[in-house]
This record gives sequence, C-alpha cells and structure tokens, in this order.
Amino acid sequence: MFDSSAPLFHAARFEDPQQVLEAIFGYPEFRPGQRRIIDAVLAGRDCIGVMPTGAGKSLTFQVPAKILPGAVLVLSPLISLMKDQVDALVRLGFRATLVNSTLEFEERRERLAAFRRGEIELLYLAPEALEGGLRTFITGCPVSLVVVDEAHCISQWGHDFRPAYRKLQGLKAELGDIPVLALTATATRRVAGDIIRQLGMRKPDGFKGSFFRPNLHVTAVKKGPQDGRPARNVRKDLLGLLRRHKGESAIVYCMSRKKVDSIATWLVEQGINAAPYHAGLSDELRERHQDAFARDQVDVIVATIAFGMGIDKSNVRLVVHNDMPKSIEAWYQEIGRAGRDGLASDVVVYYSWADVIAYDFFLQNTDDAVQKEETRAKTVELFRLLDRGGCRHQAVCAYFDETLIACGGSCDTCRGITVADLVPAVTVRGHAAGAPSGSRAVFDGELPENPELFERLRVVRRRIADAEGVPAYIVFSDAVLRAMAARLPRDEDAMRGVPGIGPVKLERYGAAFLAALREG
Repeated sequence: MFDSSAPLFHAARFEDPQQVLEAIFGYPEFRPGQRRIIDAVLAGRDCIGVMPTGAGKSLTFQVPAKILPGAVLVLSPLISLMKDQVDALVRLGFRATLVNSTLEFEERRERLAAFRRGEIELLYLAPEALEGGLRTFITGCPVSLVVVDEAHCISQWGHDFRPAYRKLQGLKAELGDIPVLALTATATRRVAGDIIRQLGMRKPDGFKGSFFRPNLHVTAVKKGPQDGRPARNVRKDLLGLLRRHKGESAIVYCMSRKKVDSIATWLVEQGINAAPYHAGLSDELRERHQDAFARDQVDVIVATIAFGMGIDKSNVRLVVHNDMPKSIEAWYQEIGRAGRDGLASDVVVYYSWADVIAYDFFLQNTDDAVQKEETRAKTVELFRLLDRGGCRHQAVCAYFDETLIACGGSCDTCRGITVADLVPAVTVRGHAAGAPSGSRAVFDGELPENPELFERLRVVRRRIADAEGVPAYIVFSDAVLRAMAARLPRDEDAMRGVPGIGPVKLERYGAAFLAALREG
C-alpha cells in the first residue's frame, strides 16, 4: 500500500520535527500540545494526549515516524478510519500500510514481511489483531513507538469500552519497553488514570488540550411544548437545517434503527441526498453508504451511533441529534465530527426526559447492576446539562475539568437565539413550514472570499479524488481550498506558501489546481 515511487528524500529520516512539519505537511507551526507530545516520545517517554477532535492528534505520531529509527505501530479501532489515514499518508510520501482481516493471505504476508524488514514507517492494526500469533510476530519487528488511538476504549469507565483494548496490557514490555503514546478526544480524569494503569505507562508526560471548540455553534432544543408554545416539528426543523446547509456534508443521529430508516426515507422524498447507516444493514451496504458520504457523493448520513468513529472527514458542516445521546462524552465525540478543519459548523441536539426513559430499555440486558446505574447516571447528567441552560461550551468544559468563561458567540444561549432562528421557511409536500415570519434565518458561517472560485476548486478536487478512489478531503481539505481561493497563487512557488500544501502534494496535484486558479 505504501508508494515505492515517492521521492527519495521522503524515505529519508529527518532529525527535527519542525523540518518534518514544513517539508512533509506544508504547515509553518504546530498546534497547541503537538510539539510537547512529539518531544516526549522522541525522548523515549510514555505520553498521554487528551485532545479534542480536530486538534491534530495524528500529527503527534506521524511526525515521529519520520524521525525514529524503527516503525510506529498504530492501534486503531476501525478499518475504515485506518484505510483513510493510510491513503492520506501515502499521498504525503509516507511508507504506511495496514493489516486487517479483509486482506488476502498473500497480501497480508507481504505487508508483514516488509514491516519486519524495516521498510514500513507506520503500520496500522486493530487491537483485536493482536489476540493471536501476530502479537508474537510483532515482537520480532523493529518498532520504536506504540500508539493507542481512541485510548478511552480501554477503560470500563469510558463511554465506548472495548474488551480487546484490555488485552494490550503488557505489550509495552514485550516490545522492549518502548514508549507508548495514548490518544483520546474524550477522557475524564478517572478514565485517563485508568488508561495509564492499563497500558503500564511509567511516569508519563501528558498534554490536555482545551475542550472548547469555538467553531462549533451549539444549539439545544427541548422536545415537547414549552412555555405555552406548541412543540416544534423536529422533522421540519431538520429539513430546514439541511436546506440551510445545502450541498454540504451533514450527519443526523437517531436512537433506533427504525427511526434511521424512517427519517432517511422521508428526507429522500423531500429531495435531500441522504442515506441510512446502522448495524442492521448488510456490511456491503454500510460500506457503500459510508464510502459515498466520504467521497461527497451523498450529502447526509442518517445513522445510529454505529456511524462516525471511523470517519476522518474534515468538512462535515452540520451534526443533528434527532434524539439525545447517551452521555456527555458520547455527545461531545459525536458533535466533534463537525468542523474538523476548523471552519464554522452547526451542531443541534434535541432532547427530552422521554429519551432518558428510552435508554432504560437498552439497559435491560445489562447484568452488571453497578454498570447499569453508572450508565443511566451519565444519561441523566447530559439531560440536566442541556436543560439547565447557560453557556453550552462552558458546561461541557466543566465536565472535563476545564474552566471556561462563557463562549460569547458559539452557542445558542450566548448568542441569544433559538433553533427557530436557524431554520428558514421550508416547503414540505407542498406546504410551507419551519421558522415563523419575522425570524432572523441567522447565518454566521465563514463564506469563502471567492465563492465561485472555491466551488471550481471543489470540482477539481472531486475529479482527482474519484480518479484515485479516495475521499475528497484526502486530496485537500476545505480549509486548504479556501486558502487557495483567498491567496490566488499563480505558480508553484506561491502555491508552496499555502498552509497544508507540502512538496509531495504540490508535485502530485499542483498543476491541476493551478490551472483552475489561472482560469479565474
């Protein structure tokens, strides 16, 4: 899977993280915490990074992969996420690959042989893969760093516990006491402590980023009648929100598979390019829908929580929870799938006490009384957080032990608006519905400086991505395209100055985008 035709200087080892950042990734400076984590693992120290989605966790081990003498072993939970990351890394000149159960025996053998020969810089595996003979094989390979991504999955106190993560215990010692880097976007102090213990980390360094995502504009809506006003029609609101974000990527979360199918069908009837995603669909259909969404061929995915953990898509502009999530951690992780590129995005959550009661049904099959009680307590805690008002971001940050003054302009409370202000009047089956007359239809997104040119660049990106069989954001993110449209580079020298365009991508894609820029 790695590209043996990549320029030779990219196969060479670097000495300085800043050099890697500029020469490979095309960025002039690190984001908060990235350099601290990189320096820790390069010094041979264990480290835990608690960094929100979109904060650049991946760079903290991708940069060391170009400096360390041996490979970086990345343990990640979902095949789709691993594939997207590997595809992106190959396009940056990395020798990266993955090994999973979908590979033919011969292909798997060849990749592992290359890994043992020291030809691979990053190898991605699912934790489950280490439950058999592969674990013994890995101990004989040149590994300099183990990365445990989505590390909260190792803790029974986390919101997405996976037993296979528990079996990573002892791996550090088996690989020669090499450093371990644990990364997660959602970990309370209790979960972080459990991660450190379970992975056998010794006196780890750590970095905890801010949980405040100012580009996420949060709106919470209580279902049912309020203050003498009739209940809002959630479906009509949803239609209005999606039309407000017409042509942009959106995720709609629902509690049940039945509701997913119902809403997805209804949205298609209303002319929305939507598709369902839940565990009741065949593997083939789920993969097809997820792939279409990743490649911008489907605008909206309507899903249960089965969707999203493996999504690295940077240009999701809207996340709507049709039903309340099961915990603050789950809510934070799910809304974190919006605006990963740092651009303004809307997140809207509908909630009710009826949702809390509905989750009780899912707990009926849980035999552990303590776990059942703690799980329900987390659901009640989210309901109370949403229901008590106040700054939404401030409340979330407080839950993760971070003090934040009121956001001022990134949530409905601080902006003094309601969902009615976000929903334009819509027509449903021939009838007007949505916002009442006189509502404001507020738009505070960041429009490109040159919208027409931005759209032309998106067309070029889509054409290249389709030809290469990868999601569009792997070619360039929306943020990079907006920077192109604003700076108007006319030659390769000017293109090098656009953040996010490294030499490999410039060589690979520069001519096509420069042609589009010169047309304008």
